[in-house]
Amino acid sequence: MDLGTRPRSTAALLSRVGDRIRSRNTLVIEEWEDITAWASDHVVSGPQGAATITEGYLDTGVPIAGPGAPLVSEFALMELVAVLGRTPDGGKAYVGRVIECAWRLPNVYEAVVAGRLAPWRAERIADLTRSLSAEAAGFVDRQLWDASGIGWAQLERLVAEVVLRYDPERAEADRAKAADHRHFDISDVDEHGLVHLDGLLDAADGHDLDQAVARRAEVLGRLGDNSPLDVRRSKAAAELARQDLALDLLVPDPDTGEVVATVPGRKVVLNVHVTDTTLAGRNPVGRWDEGRCPISTAQIREWLRARHTTIIVRPVIDLADHLPVTAYEIPDRHKTRVALRDHTCRFPHCTRPATRCDIDHARPHDQGGPTCPCNLVPLCRRHHRAKTHSTWRYDTPAPATYVWTSPNGYRFRVDHRGTHPVHPPDE
Repeated sequence: MDLGTRPRSTAALLSRVGDRIRSRNTLVIEEWEDITAWASDHVVSGPQGAATITEGYLDTGVPIAGPGAPLVSEFALMELVAVLGRTPDGGKAYVGRVIECAWRLPNVYEAVVAGRLAPWRAERIADLTRSLSAEAAGFVDRQLWDASGIGWAQLERLVAEVVLRYDPERAEADRAKAADHRHFDISDVDEHGLVHLDGLLDAADGHDLDQAVARRAEVLGRLGDNSPLDVRRSKAAAELARQDLALDLLVPDPDTGEVVATVPGRKVVLNVHVTDTTLAGRNPVGRWDEGRCPISTAQIREWLRARHTTIIVRPVIDLADHLPVTAYEIPDRHKTRVALRDHTCRFPHCTRPATRCDIDHARPHDQGGPTCPCNLVPLCRRHHRAKTHSTWRYDTPAPATYVWTSPNGYRFRVDHRGTHPVHPPDE
């Protein structure tokens, strides 16, 4: 079939795709409601009744969700899984995720039933919360009541933060146990005279190593080495083993021309956020911007105690400040505020860190838009081009909230909860 001879409406095609997704989700939601009703009818009331005799056979109540969810009849579960057409293990896990949501994540379950949250996203949340206490699972549930725009990595980071917050002893024990598996191995020499490296490092140590290798690779390039970057990084790692001679180099800053002397050791920029929990001494959770993940304050203390560490404590930054400047060029203090406020590119579903993005004037500077954090938005280069050279557009109805409109008129709301489709009022 020659598709080029049959013009079609892209908007209509996309509309049909969206309709089918909503129809499929409706069927899954009905299945969830039936499974929840089934579970209510097959609850084994407690450890005392967890084993009963049914027609001469031992029927055991099995826990297929986290603490606080009901035990269900093992034999009845076998029947349900068979009717669902799933494998025994896969079906048990699937029913467990539905029960996890219905009993331990009521806000997530309600969002699924109301059609605000895709069932597959709720299943992912349930997988991550099953091992948590009821209190910790409740915290996740309250945070994710409207999680349709949150990606898997962000979900995993939130659960990691919950473990740090509600069970810091377990989190620290798990971290210490995992740290015992750190290693750094070099393979035997292959037929080309090369070796392979394999290692597991503390996150901050790995970051320091990456920074040192990147610095050495850049210096090699400046000194005339025309090898590809990956090859120069390999050479740089070897030079580190023979002592980092770059530590004594004077390198000119390419933007200002200022000569900067590199110094050895780790450089840590510490942003202290004062909240009610920190004032009360109850918050054991920090955030590592480079790793984009929560970390324990115990691990932060370890990093700060490392030898030759330079610690920079930034003054408190009020993200609500309005500090316009007349120039088009964006000062570093504004870039810092924007990055701390938005964290990532603000295009729908994009997760590129704001520190690696362009800064866009929401209202163009030549049309009167101020160079002020209230008018500045981080966009990665690809999405900055889309906004500038295509018909993608966004509005800012509230601070740190962006409503995008696609070329075919689809709208998406991007805020600290993630990306959410904005449906027309008649849908």
